[in-house]
Amino acid sequence: MGGQALEFLEGCTDETPFCLSISFKSPHVQDREAPCFLNDPAYDGLYEDITIPPAAKSEPAVHAALPAFLRDDYEGRIRWERRFGTEERYQESVKRYYRLIRGVDAQVGRIMEALRERGWDDNTVVIYTGDNGFFLGEWGWAGKWLMHEESIRTPLIIRDPRRPETRGTRRSQQALNIDIAPTIVEMAGIEPPVVMQGRSLVPLVEGHSPDWRTEWFYEHLFNHKTIPKTEGVRGERWKYTRYIETDPMFEELFDLEGDPREQVNLAGAGDVSDSLAAMRERWRVWKDRLESWDGQSAWTDPA
Repeated sequence: MGGQALEFLEGCTDETPFCLSISFKSPHVQDREAPCFLNDPAYDGLYEDITIPPAAKSEPAVHAALPAFLRDDYEGRIRWERRFGTEERYQESVKRYYRLIRGVDAQVGRIMEALRERGWDDNTVVIYTGDNGFFLGEWGWAGKWLMHEESIRTPLIIRDPRRPETRGTRRSQQALNIDIAPTIVEMAGIEPPVVMQGRSLVPLVEGHSPDWRTEWFYEHLFNHKTIPKTEGVRGERWKYTRYIETDPMFEELFDLEGDPREQVNLAGAGDVSDSLAAMRERWRVWKDRLESWDGQSAWTDPA
């Protein structure tokens, strides 16, 4: 894929703007048989001389404290056994995963060098992101399907060489994958369609501090017999998750300010009952707003 990207650039000219989208398959996993992470053999020697520390919240007691439907029969636990079930398996899998990331780095480097060679380095915006987070043993899980931070947080780097004054800055606003399209559209000089639910990140790239989202709606409704369906709202401080098909319904409430690693589920704590009720209401408002939207009129967040 790196070679195809270079071939694309060779077909471009100084006079013709381009938009090149590259979606690398790696780092990814192949679960049919070990080894699950198939890195380029050129990187086999990387990380051989180090020991990967255990993941946070990977102690057996943490997994044992989870509700039954998130333990042995949950798909994340089934895949944990294949990838991380022994110390040897954990070391091999994580090192191979890091090697896959190193392979992506190498291809991005080739593409950036090609831009420099053609003199386009100072007039090409580069957006680097991922499509999902990943459990590397946290909670005793593998995979990505739940609303925990390890699963939903992704990297996002926007390199705009026309904005040297903001180079190296880090923004605290919450960006979503639905923001990428309106960002590219605005950078191309086009007004984003009103039906786009995302927001252009251009004001943030330019160093401004506009009014911004303080919460967003989450859902994972994929039909799978061993992956529970979930919905929720992720705010700046509070995160609320409901497992919508459990009986009785299981809820999670985390105070991201006081407990950023989500180690204490406050959904059953009486002293935060007002916060739980407020987040339940935010979930209802978001769900009603999404279900009533016709997909044609301008979208506005209900926050």
